[in-house]
Amino acid sequence: MSTPSEENFYVAEPFRFHFEIAWEVANKVGGIYTVVRSKAAVTTAELGDDYIMMGPYHEPTVKLEVEVCEPDHPIIREVMDQMRSNGIKVVYGRWLISGYPKLVLFDLGSAWYKLAEWRKEFWELASIGWPDEDTESNNALVLGNLVCWFISEFRTRVPGPDPLMVAQFHEWLAGVGLILLRMKKAQVATLFTTHATLLGRYLCAANLDFYNNLPTFNIDKEAGDRQIYHRYCLERAAVHCAHIFSTVSEVTAEEAEHLLKRKPDIILPNGLNVFKFSALHEFQNMHAQAKEKIHNFVRGHFHGHYDFDLDKTLYFFIAGRYEFSNKGADLFIEALARLNHFLKAADSDVTVIAFLIFPARTNSFNVDSLKGQAISKQLSDTVSEIQAKVGKKIFEEALRGSLPDPDKLLDNSDIIKLKRCIFSSQRPNLPPVVTHNVIDDHTDPVLSHIRRVQLFNHKEDRVKVVFHPEFLSPTNPLFAMDYSEFVRGCHLGVFPSYYEPWGYTPAECTVMGIPSVTTNLSGFGTFMSRHIADPTSYGIYIIDRRWKGIEDSVQQLSHFLFDFCSQTRRQRILQRNRTERLSDLLDWEILGKYYQRARQMALEEAFPGAFRLRASSLSSLSGFKYPRPASLPPSAPPSDSEDDDHSGDDGPISIPISPASELSSDLEKLAIKESEST
Repeated sequence: MSTPSEENFYVAEPFRFHFEIAWEVANKVGGIYTVVRSKAAVTTAELGDDYIMMGPYHEPTVKLEVEVCEPDHPIIREVMDQMRSNGIKVVYGRWLISGYPKLVLFDLGSAWYKLAEWRKEFWELASIGWPDEDTESNNALVLGNLVCWFISEFRTRVPGPDPLMVAQFHEWLAGVGLILLRMKKAQVATLFTTHATLLGRYLCAANLDFYNNLPTFNIDKEAGDRQIYHRYCLERAAVHCAHIFSTVSEVTAEEAEHLLKRKPDIILPNGLNVFKFSALHEFQNMHAQAKEKIHNFVRGHFHGHYDFDLDKTLYFFIAGRYEFSNKGADLFIEALARLNHFLKAADSDVTVIAFLIFPARTNSFNVDSLKGQAISKQLSDTVSEIQAKVGKKIFEEALRGSLPDPDKLLDNSDIIKLKRCIFSSQRPNLPPVVTHNVIDDHTDPVLSHIRRVQLFNHKEDRVKVVFHPEFLSPTNPLFAMDYSEFVRGCHLGVFPSYYEPWGYTPAECTVMGIPSVTTNLSGFGTFMSRHIADPTSYGIYIIDRRWKGIEDSVQQLSHFLFDFCSQTRRQRILQRNRTERLSDLLDWEILGKYYQRARQMALEEAFPGAFRLRASSLSSLSGFKYPRPASLPPSAPPSDSEDDDHSGDDGPISIPISPASELSSDLEKLAIKESEST
């Protein structure tokens, strides 16, 4: 059990326990899984055995990722026995990830018999109901009741004075437990974190001018029109019941203030377990090795039209959930068409291959894609066989003291084999723009936009496109590599998202030393622009999608892409080195202090008499700037961004950190490290 420093706060009772509840604990669904999984090591190091993660029991994941065991803590064992005696299946174990955190997982099906009773009770307590067929809301209610049951029982069984307990809930699916704890007046400090507002996702998907119309939306009507009013009520109730409300970025904070009617008390940026991705001086070699695997795919996919130099080929990619407009795929495809024009007009010898990786409905791999890889492999095997024979002939002749006759190195049979392979590699049609048979391909948004801009992989095109409608895995017959290895092999990640509360994809690029494009509407983009003096020099290209129109944003993106293509190989290597140095800024070792501060704030709010923060220890990170690389030549200071003109009278939301001295010291070390390395 960890004991906080007296310098920062005073705790009257040393017994503390922290529960973290999320639908995605040991249950991979989306980005929250990455948050709780990657943060576990830092939180466990801080709180030790006083930290428990809670969520629904998902058997397929539990079998692979959880070591099921019986609890060693007597109170946990008593509470589980009490719930099991009522027919509830409760599983305790350790998550097999960094930090080895404790887990308590609830089988929702075992408690389904109490659904009607709990729905009636919840209506009486909170006056919120929903249709019987809404399974998600029913699941949220069952999970919330089980969490409230466990925490309430746990607290009543703790001996001695009132313990200081914190429960953090992620997103509306876990928020019912928070509402019940507050409605039943449980003496627990509560913290609610929204990673994206429910209504915000729906409004952005409707292609509305979301951010410029935030103050004018009729919230109740919009939620009702989309038949999510009851879910919106659950989310808003959790927000207003929580002692402390938090979100992941300044962009989402503004969204939450208008849609959920409460300004977040603190912003909790998402980090990564940087150690998992760190390769130290080896990351450039790993880039080259992964790039060679992508080369192998390209050789097969473009057979018959393979007339470009791979040493002068750049790999761009976009990946994520298939939210076409929200993820900025429309901007990316349009910018690629303009980049194609720029490169042809400049008579450039650079070729760009752009990969679009979004999971879509497919039947299988298409024949052309599989055939291309088979032809490439056949030619490779034939050449290897001939190469071995030729090598043996050269060795034998050299051993006899004579030079081999070049005309006799290749037999007629070898020449025939090579000709057969060469003829079989010819194709009358163009290389496919998609690797799978997409269901309803005539209405698929990516394919429709590719047709509109006519990027069909013609020989004269300097920009080629490959739509891979499936997430990558090592068992993939085309790539045979996982996503992280693919990212390492690419040159640039492009994520011009319109709605991106945080943005793990550009963050993962950064920690692997791969430059990326983001926007000032993503949490990652606003975080990096606030804390880096010159983001572009570090390989973080930030598109303005807030204050510029769609045409201006496309132009800005296409010029960024062209400028990147104009770099020399040495310039790209230096930029990757600088990008990789930013990984410390995204490390949970630093960003975990935001969560530490949020827990302290919740305890202070819930137990003002027993827990008191010293005002002198509060601080803000808003003034910190990661220095401009010393290796770059001096330049004129940039003009004021349009963000400054539209930031409002209140300015950016302050991000309090505790303790101030610790974070300042960490960030000063980053600045010193950058100065020394350059």
